[in-house]
Amino acid sequence: MSAVARAGWLMLGSTVCFALMAVAIRFAAQDVHAFEVVFFRNLFGLLFALPLLLRTGTHILRTNRLGLYALRCVIGLCAMLTGFWSLVHLPLAEAISLSYTTPLFVTIGAVLVLGEVVRARRWTAVAIGFIGALIILRPGVEALSTAALVALLSAALSASAAISIKFLARTEAPDAIVIYMVLIMTPLSLLPALPVWVWPTGETWLWLVATGMLGTLGHFALTRAYKLGDVSALQSINFVQLPIVAALGWWLFDENIDAFTALGAAIIFASTLYIAHREAVLARRVTTDAQMQ
Repeated sequence: MSAVARAGWLMLGSTVCFALMAVAIRFAAQDVHAFEVVFFRNLFGLLFALPLLLRTGTHILRTNRLGLYALRCVIGLCAMLTGFWSLVHLPLAEAISLSYTTPLFVTIGAVLVLGEVVRARRWTAVAIGFIGALIILRPGVEALSTAALVALLSAALSASAAISIKFLARTEAPDAIVIYMVLIMTPLSLLPALPVWVWPTGETWLWLVATGMLGTLGHFALTRAYKLGDVSALQSINFVQLPIVAALGWWLFDENIDAFTALGAAIIFASTLYIAHREAVLARRVTTDAQMQ
């Protein structure tokens, strides 16, 4: 199998894992609070990541950027808390659709924080993407729900976490970033879980373990897919997540996806796909120019 084909299958596997994780979160949250689900997602994620630490050795944790790691984890935890809460309080398809706005926020943050140059075409794509979000939210036609606004906040926080990873990736190994994330976020995520703590019972434990396992497997497959294939080409596969969660939401939770959510999601995804394509084109151009010098 070619590298391109393997990248495609890995990306599809990652997409399916994250879709199933959303379902596991919803089932687990029927018995415990969403904040507690976040803690167990990190705890079991840590357990699944420990073999990586044993394989690489503790020397990979040597760093002089612990402060930035801590900041990245605080932001990431806030993104996870708001994201899981919105998954519990919104129809699955709507929550996933609004999460697609993360690349739009990343583009804005890259300009403000990283000083990247974004020209008219990408700004236009960002504006069109937010029009898609407005179609889903329909302000003025329907009352803006708190859960929908929290989902957008989660997307913005996820973008901030992604930008902090760009800073770390300049000097830190990818495996170190993953290991530090679960090492720091696991005890941190216990703090918001304690005030709402209820001991899980019965099959809830299975859903909590599944949340950690699927999240870890999804990230593992995603990083390998991006290593083997072109990000802009793989990005389109990510849209498969929406029909999967829409079908599972209809089957398991009696949820329906309305035409506005479907249209808005398609617009958001088209804009983020274009942004990914433009970033890939510009990256290749920079690489070519550097090789010619």
